[in-house]
Amino acid sequence: MASRLDRIAEQRREKLDRIRASGINPYPHKYHRSHTTQQATDLLKQKEDGLTQEEEVSVAGRIMANRPMGKISFLDIRDSTGKIQLCFHKEYLSEENLGLFKDLDIGDIIGTSGKLFRTKSGEPTLEVEDLTLLAKSLQPLPEKWHGLSDIDKRYRQRYLDLIANAEAREIFRVRSQVITVIRQFLNQRGFLEVETPVLQPLAGGALARPFTTHHHTLDQDFYLRIAIELHLKRLIVGGFDRVYELGRIFRNEGISTKHNPEFTMLECYQTYADYNDVMSTVEGMVSQISQQVLGTAKVEFGDDTLNLKPPWQRLELRQAIIKYSGIDFEEYPDVGSLREAMLGLNIEVDPQKDRGRLIDELISTFVEPNIIQPTFLLDYPVDMSPLAKAKPDNNRLVERFEAFAGGIEIANAFSELNDPIEQRQRFLQQQKQRQAEGEIVESIDEDFLLALEYGMPPTGGLGVGIDRLVMLLTGQQSIREVILFPQLREKNEGKHES
Repeated sequence: MASRLDRIAEQRREKLDRIRASGINPYPHKYHRSHTTQQATDLLKQKEDGLTQEEEVSVAGRIMANRPMGKISFLDIRDSTGKIQLCFHKEYLSEENLGLFKDLDIGDIIGTSGKLFRTKSGEPTLEVEDLTLLAKSLQPLPEKWHGLSDIDKRYRQRYLDLIANAEAREIFRVRSQVITVIRQFLNQRGFLEVETPVLQPLAGGALARPFTTHHHTLDQDFYLRIAIELHLKRLIVGGFDRVYELGRIFRNEGISTKHNPEFTMLECYQTYADYNDVMSTVEGMVSQISQQVLGTAKVEFGDDTLNLKPPWQRLELRQAIIKYSGIDFEEYPDVGSLREAMLGLNIEVDPQKDRGRLIDELISTFVEPNIIQPTFLLDYPVDMSPLAKAKPDNNRLVERFEAFAGGIEIANAFSELNDPIEQRQRFLQQQKQRQAEGEIVESIDEDFLLALEYGMPPTGGLGVGIDRLVMLLTGQQSIREVILFPQLREKNEGKHES
Protein backbone atom coordinates (compact mmCIF):
# COMPACT_ATOMS: atom_id res chain seq x y z
CA MET A 1 0.00 0.00 0.00
CA ALA A 2 1.39 3.36 -1.05
CA SER A 3 2.26 5.80 1.70
CA ARG A 4 0.79 9.29 1.88
CA LEU A 5 4.08 10.78 0.71
CA ASP A 6 4.14 8.37 -2.23
CA ARG A 7 0.63 9.48 -3.20
CA ILE A 8 1.66 13.14 -2.99
CA ALA A 9 4.67 12.47 -5.19
CA GLU A 10 2.45 10.64 -7.70
CA GLN A 11 0.04 13.59 -7.81
CA ARG A 12 2.95 15.90 -8.54
CA ARG A 13 4.07 13.72 -11.40
CA GLU A 14 0.54 13.86 -12.80
CA LYS A 15 0.70 17.66 -12.63
CA LEU A 16 4.04 17.54 -14.38
CA ASP A 17 2.49 15.48 -17.18
CA ARG A 18 -0.35 18.01 -17.55
CA ILE A 19 2.12 20.89 -17.70
CA ARG A 20 4.14 19.15 -20.41
CA ALA A 21 0.95 18.29 -22.30
CA SER A 22 -0.04 22.00 -22.31
CA GLY A 23 3.16 22.78 -24.18
CA ILE A 24 5.04 24.32 -21.22
CA ASN A 25 8.63 23.29 -20.55
CA PRO A 26 8.74 22.70 -16.77
CA TYR A 27 12.54 22.95 -16.71
CA PRO A 28 13.55 25.88 -18.97
CA HIS A 29 17.18 26.73 -19.66
CA LYS A 30 17.23 30.19 -18.07
CA TYR A 31 15.15 33.06 -16.75
CA HIS A 32 15.82 36.79 -16.70
CA ARG A 33 15.57 37.94 -13.08
CA SER A 34 15.85 41.71 -12.77
CA HIS A 35 16.01 41.77 -8.95
CA THR A 36 16.58 39.47 -6.01
CA THR A 37 13.82 39.44 -3.42
CA GLN A 38 15.88 41.74 -1.20
CA GLN A 39 16.58 44.13 -4.06
CA ALA A 40 12.88 44.19 -4.90
CA THR A 41 12.00 45.02 -1.29
CA ASP A 42 14.60 47.79 -1.25
CA LEU A 43 13.27 49.13 -4.56
CA LEU A 44 9.75 49.36 -3.13
CA LYS A 45 11.05 51.42 -0.21
CA GLN A 46 12.88 53.73 -2.62
CA LYS A 47 9.66 54.14 -4.64
CA GLU A 48 7.70 54.98 -1.50
CA ASP A 49 10.35 57.56 -0.57
CA GLY A 50 10.07 59.14 -4.01
CA LEU A 51 13.61 58.14 -4.98
CA THR A 52 12.67 56.09 -8.03
CA GLN A 53 9.86 55.77 -10.56
CA GLU A 54 7.34 52.95 -10.96
CA GLU A 55 8.83 50.01 -12.83
CA GLU A 56 8.11 46.38 -13.54
CA VAL A 57 10.41 43.87 -11.89
CA SER A 58 10.95 40.14 -12.24
CA VAL A 59 11.86 37.93 -9.29
CA ALA A 60 12.39 34.20 -8.93
CA GLY A 61 12.47 31.71 -6.09
CA ARG A 62 11.02 28.64 -4.41
CA ILE A 63 7.38 28.65 -3.32
CA MET A 64 7.27 28.36 0.47
CA ALA A 65 3.65 29.19 1.23
CA ASN A 66 0.29 29.48 -0.57
CA ARG A 67 -2.65 31.37 0.96
CA PRO A 68 -5.74 31.23 -1.32
CA MET A 69 -8.41 33.88 -0.63
CA GLY A 70 -11.15 33.42 -3.19
CA LYS A 71 -10.16 34.98 -6.48
CA ILE A 72 -6.86 36.15 -5.00
CA SER A 73 -3.98 33.99 -3.80
CA PHE A 74 -0.87 35.08 -1.96
CA LEU A 75 2.30 33.02 -2.40
CA ASP A 76 5.63 33.46 -0.66
CA ILE A 77 8.77 32.75 -2.63
CA ARG A 78 12.30 32.71 -1.28
CA ASP A 79 15.71 33.06 -2.85
CA SER A 80 19.14 33.26 -1.22
CA THR A 81 18.56 36.88 -0.13
CA GLY A 82 15.18 36.53 1.54
CA LYS A 83 11.51 36.19 0.64
CA ILE A 84 8.77 38.26 -0.95
CA GLN A 85 5.03 37.88 -1.18
CA LEU A 86 3.35 37.43 -4.57
CA CYS A 87 -0.25 38.44 -5.27
CA PHE A 88 -2.14 36.48 -7.93
CA HIS A 89 -5.44 37.92 -9.16
CA LYS A 90 -6.75 34.80 -10.88
CA GLU A 91 -9.18 36.71 -13.09
CA TYR A 92 -6.32 38.79 -14.49
CA LEU A 93 -4.06 35.83 -15.35
CA SER A 94 -3.81 34.61 -18.91
CA GLU A 95 -5.40 31.25 -19.65
CA GLU A 96 -1.97 29.63 -19.84
CA ASN A 97 -0.83 31.22 -16.57
CA LEU A 98 -4.07 30.25 -14.83
CA GLY A 99 -3.73 26.63 -15.89
CA LEU A 100 -0.12 26.62 -14.75
CA PHE A 101 -1.00 28.28 -11.45
CA LYS A 102 -3.47 25.49 -10.61
CA ASP A 103 -0.69 22.92 -10.94
CA LEU A 104 1.81 24.72 -8.72
CA ASP A 105 2.93 23.16 -5.43
CA ILE A 106 4.91 24.22 -2.38
CA GLY A 107 8.55 23.70 -3.35
CA ASP A 108 8.19 24.61 -7.03
CA ILE A 109 10.61 27.22 -8.33
CA ILE A 110 8.96 29.99 -10.33
CA GLY A 111 9.73 33.29 -11.99
CA THR A 112 7.23 36.15 -11.87
CA SER A 113 7.06 39.69 -13.14
CA GLY A 114 4.84 42.62 -12.21
CA LYS A 115 4.70 45.77 -10.13
CA LEU A 116 5.49 46.22 -6.45
CA PHE A 117 3.08 47.46 -3.79
CA ARG A 118 2.61 47.19 -0.05
CA THR A 119 -0.45 45.52 1.45
CA LYS A 120 -2.55 47.06 4.24
CA SER A 121 -0.62 44.92 6.70
CA GLY A 122 2.64 46.44 5.42
CA GLU A 123 3.90 43.39 3.51
CA PRO A 124 6.08 44.10 0.42
CA THR A 125 4.28 42.37 -2.44
CA LEU A 126 4.62 41.80 -6.18
CA GLU A 127 1.35 41.90 -8.16
CA VAL A 128 1.97 39.13 -10.67
CA GLU A 129 1.37 39.86 -14.34
CA ASP A 130 3.30 36.92 -15.77
CA LEU A 131 4.27 33.52 -14.39
CA THR A 132 7.00 31.10 -15.50
CA LEU A 133 7.65 27.65 -14.06
CA LEU A 134 11.41 27.15 -13.65
CA ALA A 135 11.53 23.76 -11.90
CA LYS A 136 8.71 21.45 -10.85
CA SER A 137 9.33 19.92 -7.41
CA LEU A 138 8.36 16.22 -7.51
CA GLN A 139 9.02 15.60 -3.81
CA PRO A 140 7.07 17.39 -1.08
CA LEU A 141 9.01 19.48 1.37
CA PRO A 142 9.00 18.26 4.98
CA GLU A 143 5.57 18.83 6.50
CA LYS A 144 6.94 21.31 9.00
CA TRP A 145 8.90 23.06 6.27
CA HIS A 146 9.43 26.02 8.60
CA GLY A 147 11.70 23.88 10.80
CA LEU A 148 13.05 20.48 9.77
CA SER A 149 13.93 18.89 13.11
CA ASP A 150 15.05 15.34 12.24
CA ILE A 151 18.77 15.68 12.96
CA ASP A 152 19.83 12.66 10.90
CA LYS A 153 17.80 13.83 7.90
CA ARG A 154 19.17 17.36 8.27
CA TYR A 155 22.72 16.06 7.86
CA ARG A 156 22.01 13.43 5.18
CA GLN A 157 19.80 15.71 3.10
CA ARG A 158 21.44 19.03 3.79
CA TYR A 159 19.56 20.60 0.89
CA LEU A 160 16.30 20.04 2.83
CA ASP A 161 17.88 21.53 5.93
CA LEU A 162 18.89 24.63 3.97
CA ILE A 163 15.42 24.94 2.44
CA ALA A 164 13.65 24.49 5.76
CA ASN A 165 15.88 26.17 8.34
CA ALA A 166 16.90 29.80 8.16
CA GLU A 167 19.31 29.14 11.04
CA ALA A 168 21.23 26.60 8.96
CA ARG A 169 21.54 29.00 6.04
CA GLU A 170 22.85 31.68 8.41
CA ILE A 171 25.52 29.37 9.84
CA PHE A 172 26.98 28.73 6.40
CA ARG A 173 26.72 32.37 5.40
CA VAL A 174 28.78 33.18 8.52
CA ARG A 175 31.24 30.41 7.69
CA SER A 176 31.86 31.85 4.23
CA GLN A 177 32.38 35.34 5.65
CA VAL A 178 34.76 34.01 8.32
CA ILE A 179 37.01 32.56 5.62
CA THR A 180 36.83 35.79 3.62
CA VAL A 181 37.90 37.88 6.63
CA ILE A 182 40.74 35.47 7.45
CA ARG A 183 42.12 35.95 3.95
CA GLN A 184 41.77 39.72 4.20
CA PHE A 185 43.47 39.78 7.61
CA LEU A 186 46.46 37.72 6.48
CA ASN A 187 46.80 39.30 3.03
CA GLN A 188 46.92 42.77 4.58
CA ARG A 189 49.82 41.59 6.76
CA GLY A 190 51.91 40.36 3.87
CA PHE A 191 51.05 36.66 3.98
CA LEU A 192 51.02 34.78 0.68
CA GLU A 193 48.28 32.21 0.12
CA VAL A 194 49.60 28.97 -1.35
CA GLU A 195 48.44 25.45 -2.15
CA THR A 196 50.28 22.28 -1.18
CA PRO A 197 49.63 18.61 -2.03
CA VAL A 198 46.69 16.72 -0.57
CA LEU A 199 48.14 13.42 -1.79
CA GLN A 200 51.44 12.84 -0.02
CA PRO A 201 53.92 9.94 -0.07
CA LEU A 202 54.42 10.25 3.71
CA ALA A 203 51.88 11.07 6.41
CA GLY A 204 53.71 13.71 8.43
CA GLY A 205 53.25 16.90 10.41
CA ALA A 206 50.98 15.46 13.10
CA LEU A 207 50.23 12.34 15.11
CA ALA A 208 47.18 10.88 13.38
CA ARG A 209 46.10 7.79 11.45
CA PRO A 210 45.94 8.62 7.73
CA PHE A 211 43.65 7.55 4.92
CA THR A 212 45.50 5.69 2.17
CA THR A 213 44.96 5.48 -1.55
CA HIS A 214 46.84 4.09 -4.55
CA HIS A 215 48.09 5.83 -7.67
CA HIS A 216 47.84 3.29 -10.48
CA THR A 217 50.12 4.99 -12.99
CA LEU A 218 52.92 5.44 -10.46
CA ASP A 219 52.02 2.13 -8.76
CA GLN A 220 52.55 3.90 -5.47
CA ASP A 221 50.55 4.31 -2.24
CA PHE A 222 49.73 7.84 -1.14
CA TYR A 223 48.18 9.34 1.97
CA LEU A 224 45.56 12.04 2.27
CA ARG A 225 47.34 14.69 4.26
CA ILE A 226 46.93 14.81 8.02
CA ALA A 227 48.57 18.25 8.24
CA ILE A 228 49.83 21.05 5.99
CA GLU A 229 52.83 21.94 8.12
CA LEU A 230 55.86 20.32 6.51
CA HIS A 231 55.23 21.61 3.00
CA LEU A 232 54.61 25.15 4.23
CA LYS A 233 57.89 25.12 6.16
CA ARG A 234 59.65 24.01 2.97
CA LEU A 235 58.36 27.26 1.45
CA ILE A 236 59.81 29.22 4.38
CA VAL A 237 63.17 27.56 3.64
CA GLY A 238 62.67 28.56 0.00
CA GLY A 239 62.52 32.24 0.88
CA PHE A 240 58.89 33.18 1.46
CA ASP A 241 58.62 35.20 4.68
CA ARG A 242 54.92 34.66 5.37
CA VAL A 243 52.73 31.92 3.90
CA TYR A 244 49.34 30.41 4.67
CA GLU A 245 46.95 27.81 3.36
CA LEU A 246 43.27 27.16 3.96
CA GLY A 247 42.89 23.49 3.20
CA ARG A 248 41.16 20.23 3.88
CA ILE A 249 42.75 17.79 6.32
CA PHE A 250 41.92 14.08 6.56
CA ARG A 251 42.35 11.91 9.65
CA ASN A 252 41.20 8.31 9.82
CA GLU A 253 40.11 8.53 13.42
CA GLY A 254 37.03 8.88 15.62
CA ILE A 255 33.91 10.95 15.02
CA SER A 256 32.45 13.13 17.77
CA THR A 257 30.81 16.50 18.31
CA LYS A 258 34.29 18.04 17.88
CA HIS A 259 35.81 15.69 15.28
CA ASN A 260 35.02 14.89 11.65
CA PRO A 261 37.25 12.71 9.43
CA GLU A 262 37.76 15.63 7.04
CA PHE A 263 37.94 19.18 8.26
CA THR A 264 39.28 22.58 7.30
CA MET A 265 42.46 24.07 8.72
CA LEU A 266 44.22 27.37 8.42
CA GLU A 267 47.97 26.99 8.75
CA CYS A 268 50.27 29.99 8.52
CA TYR A 269 53.97 30.58 9.10
CA GLN A 270 55.77 33.83 9.86
CA THR A 271 59.55 34.22 9.79
CA TYR A 272 61.53 35.97 12.51
CA ALA A 273 58.67 35.37 14.96
CA ASP A 274 57.99 33.10 17.92
CA TYR A 275 54.86 31.84 19.64
CA ASN A 276 54.37 35.14 21.46
CA ASP A 277 54.00 36.91 18.11
CA VAL A 278 51.61 34.22 16.95
CA MET A 279 49.46 34.71 20.07
CA SER A 280 49.00 38.34 19.10
CA THR A 281 48.05 37.27 15.59
CA VAL A 282 45.42 34.80 16.85
CA GLU A 283 43.65 37.09 19.30
CA GLY A 284 43.72 39.96 16.83
CA MET A 285 42.43 37.85 13.95
CA VAL A 286 39.62 36.14 15.86
CA SER A 287 38.47 39.43 17.38
CA GLN A 288 38.46 41.10 13.96
CA ILE A 289 36.54 38.20 12.41
CA SER A 290 33.88 38.46 15.10
CA GLN A 291 33.61 42.23 14.74
CA GLN A 292 33.36 42.19 10.95
CA VAL A 293 31.07 39.16 10.61
CA LEU A 294 28.88 39.47 13.70
CA GLY A 295 29.29 43.14 14.54
CA THR A 296 30.56 42.42 18.07
CA ALA A 297 33.49 40.84 19.91
CA LYS A 298 31.10 39.22 22.37
CA VAL A 299 29.46 35.95 21.33
CA GLU A 300 26.95 33.68 23.05
CA PHE A 301 28.10 30.09 23.46
CA GLY A 302 25.81 27.84 25.48
CA ASP A 303 25.08 29.64 28.73
CA ASP A 304 28.18 31.82 28.49
CA THR A 305 29.07 35.12 26.85
CA LEU A 306 32.59 34.98 25.46
CA ASN A 307 34.59 38.18 25.09
CA LEU A 308 36.96 37.73 22.15
CA LYS A 309 38.55 41.16 22.49
CA PRO A 310 42.33 41.07 23.17
CA PRO A 311 44.22 40.47 25.32
CA TRP A 312 43.29 36.85 26.02
CA GLN A 313 44.26 35.11 29.24
CA ARG A 314 47.68 33.38 29.28
CA LEU A 315 47.91 30.27 31.47
CA GLU A 316 50.80 27.82 31.81
CA LEU A 317 49.71 24.29 30.92
CA ARG A 318 51.41 22.78 33.96
CA GLN A 319 49.56 25.09 36.34
CA ALA A 320 46.24 24.49 34.56
CA ILE A 321 46.55 20.71 34.90
CA ILE A 322 47.52 21.05 38.57
CA LYS A 323 44.56 23.37 39.17
CA TYR A 324 41.92 21.16 37.58
CA SER A 325 43.26 17.63 38.18
CA GLY A 326 45.75 17.91 41.04
CA ILE A 327 48.47 16.20 38.98
CA ASP A 328 51.83 17.88 38.38
CA PHE A 329 53.25 16.14 35.31
CA GLU A 330 56.73 17.41 36.15
CA GLU A 331 56.66 15.10 39.19
CA TYR A 332 56.01 12.11 36.90
CA PRO A 333 58.84 12.12 34.33
CA ASP A 334 58.06 8.67 32.88
CA VAL A 335 54.93 7.10 31.46
CA GLY A 336 54.63 4.47 34.22
CA SER A 337 54.51 6.90 37.13
CA LEU A 338 52.11 9.24 35.32
CA ARG A 339 49.84 6.32 34.49
CA GLU A 340 49.73 5.32 38.18
CA ALA A 341 48.86 8.87 39.21
CA MET A 342 46.01 8.97 36.69
CA LEU A 343 44.72 5.59 37.83
CA GLY A 344 44.58 7.09 41.30
CA LEU A 345 42.00 9.56 39.94
CA ASN A 346 39.91 6.64 38.60
CA ILE A 347 40.77 7.52 35.00
CA GLU A 348 40.75 4.60 32.57
CA VAL A 349 44.23 4.70 31.08
CA ASP A 350 45.13 3.05 27.78
CA PRO A 351 48.33 1.09 28.52
CA GLN A 352 49.54 1.75 24.96
CA LYS A 353 49.58 5.53 25.33
CA ASP A 354 52.89 7.29 25.82
CA ARG A 355 53.47 10.08 28.34
CA GLY A 356 52.58 12.83 25.88
CA ARG A 357 49.24 11.27 25.06
CA LEU A 358 48.48 10.76 28.74
CA ILE A 359 49.08 14.46 29.36
CA ASP A 360 46.83 15.23 26.41
CA GLU A 361 44.13 13.12 28.07
CA LEU A 362 44.53 15.16 31.26
CA ILE A 363 44.01 18.31 29.21
CA SER A 364 40.88 17.05 27.44
CA THR A 365 39.38 15.54 30.61
CA PHE A 366 40.10 18.16 33.23
CA VAL A 367 41.33 21.39 31.69
CA GLU A 368 39.52 21.89 28.40
CA PRO A 369 35.94 21.79 29.79
CA ASN A 370 36.85 24.47 32.34
CA ILE A 371 38.31 27.03 29.96
CA ILE A 372 35.38 29.17 28.89
CA GLN A 373 36.81 32.63 28.19
CA PRO A 374 39.44 32.78 25.42
CA THR A 375 42.71 31.47 26.86
CA PHE A 376 46.17 30.48 25.66
CA LEU A 377 47.58 27.38 27.36
CA LEU A 378 51.36 27.76 27.25
CA ASP A 379 54.49 25.61 27.33
CA TYR A 380 53.87 21.95 26.61
CA PRO A 381 56.05 18.93 27.39
CA VAL A 382 58.44 18.05 24.60
CA ASP A 383 56.80 14.57 24.56
CA MET A 384 53.73 16.16 22.98
CA SER A 385 55.41 18.47 20.48
CA PRO A 386 58.15 16.99 18.28
CA LEU A 387 58.08 19.96 15.88
CA ALA A 388 58.33 22.77 18.46
CA LYS A 389 61.40 24.55 19.79
CA ALA A 390 62.41 23.91 23.43
CA LYS A 391 62.20 26.72 25.95
CA PRO A 392 65.62 28.26 26.59
CA ASP A 393 65.39 27.71 30.35
CA ASN A 394 63.73 24.26 30.38
CA ASN A 395 64.43 21.70 27.67
CA ARG A 396 61.62 19.46 28.96
CA LEU A 397 59.11 22.04 27.72
CA VAL A 398 58.59 23.63 24.31
CA GLU A 399 57.30 26.99 23.17
CA ARG A 400 53.83 25.87 22.19
CA PHE A 401 50.36 27.13 22.91
CA GLU A 402 46.85 25.93 22.28
CA ALA A 403 43.98 28.43 22.21
CA PHE A 404 40.72 27.47 23.91
CA ALA A 405 37.34 29.14 24.25
CA GLY A 406 33.95 27.80 25.22
CA GLY A 407 35.60 24.56 26.35
CA ILE A 408 36.98 23.70 22.90
CA GLU A 409 40.39 23.98 21.28
CA ILE A 410 40.45 26.31 18.28
CA ALA A 411 44.17 26.85 17.58
CA ASN A 412 47.62 25.31 18.06
CA ALA A 413 50.96 27.05 17.52
CA PHE A 414 54.71 26.64 17.97
CA SER A 415 57.98 28.43 17.89
CA GLU A 416 59.05 26.10 15.10
CA LEU A 417 62.02 23.80 15.60
CA ASN A 418 64.57 24.68 12.92
CA ASP A 419 67.58 22.66 14.11
CA PRO A 420 67.76 19.75 11.60
CA ILE A 421 69.85 17.55 13.91
CA GLU A 422 67.49 17.91 16.84
CA GLN A 423 64.51 17.50 14.56
CA ARG A 424 65.86 14.17 13.34
CA GLN A 425 66.35 13.02 16.93
CA ARG A 426 62.78 14.00 17.75
CA PHE A 427 61.45 12.10 14.75
CA LEU A 428 63.46 9.01 15.68
CA GLN A 429 62.18 9.14 19.25
CA GLN A 430 58.63 9.52 18.01
CA GLN A 431 59.10 6.61 15.62
CA LYS A 432 60.48 4.43 18.42
CA GLN A 433 57.53 5.25 20.67
CA ARG A 434 54.97 4.44 18.01
CA GLN A 435 56.64 1.12 17.35
CA ALA A 436 56.43 0.35 21.07
CA GLU A 437 52.71 1.09 20.92
CA GLY A 438 52.25 -1.41 18.11
CA GLU A 439 51.34 1.22 15.52
CA ILE A 440 52.32 1.17 11.86
CA VAL A 441 55.35 3.46 11.63
CA GLU A 442 55.96 5.53 8.53
CA SER A 443 59.35 6.52 7.24
CA ILE A 444 60.88 9.78 8.39
CA ASP A 445 60.39 12.63 5.92
CA GLU A 446 64.00 12.85 4.74
CA ASP A 447 63.27 15.57 2.21
CA PHE A 448 61.90 17.82 4.96
CA LEU A 449 65.00 17.21 7.07
CA LEU A 450 67.16 17.95 4.04
CA ALA A 451 65.28 21.22 3.55
CA LEU A 452 66.00 22.19 7.17
CA GLU A 453 69.70 21.57 6.56
CA TYR A 454 69.66 24.41 4.05
CA GLY A 455 68.55 26.69 6.88
CA MET A 456 65.12 27.82 8.05
CA PRO A 457 64.92 31.18 9.86
CA PRO A 458 63.24 31.46 13.26
CA THR A 459 59.55 30.96 12.53
CA GLY A 460 56.24 31.06 14.34
CA GLY A 461 53.68 28.57 13.04
CA LEU A 462 49.93 28.41 13.58
CA GLY A 463 47.06 26.03 12.90
CA VAL A 464 43.42 27.11 13.36
CA GLY A 465 40.49 24.72 13.12
CA ILE A 466 38.03 26.59 10.91
CA ASP A 467 35.11 24.32 11.77
CA ARG A 468 35.58 24.80 15.51
CA LEU A 469 36.02 28.54 15.10
CA VAL A 470 32.70 28.69 13.23
CA MET A 471 31.12 26.57 16.00
CA LEU A 472 32.27 29.17 18.49
CA LEU A 473 31.03 32.15 16.48
CA THR A 474 27.62 30.61 15.74
CA GLY A 475 27.02 29.02 19.15
CA GLN A 476 26.94 25.44 17.85
CA GLN A 477 27.78 22.49 20.09
CA SER A 478 28.37 19.97 17.27
CA ILE A 479 30.87 20.19 14.41
CA ARG A 480 28.28 18.61 12.10
CA GLU A 481 26.22 21.78 12.31
CA VAL A 482 28.98 23.81 10.62
CA ILE A 483 30.06 21.30 7.93
CA LEU A 484 27.76 21.25 4.93
CA PHE A 485 28.12 17.53 4.30
CA PRO A 486 29.51 15.76 7.40
CA GLN A 487 30.55 12.13 7.32
CA LEU A 488 27.79 9.78 8.48
CA ARG A 489 27.43 6.06 8.93
CA GLU A 490 25.96 4.52 5.79
CA LYS A 491 22.25 3.74 5.81
CA ASN A 492 21.08 0.66 3.94
CA GLU A 493 17.36 1.17 3.74
CA GLY A 494 16.03 2.97 0.69
CA LYS A 495 17.73 5.14 -1.86
CA HIS A 496 16.52 8.43 -0.42
CA GLU A 497 14.31 9.93 2.23
CA SER A 498 11.41 12.32 1.93
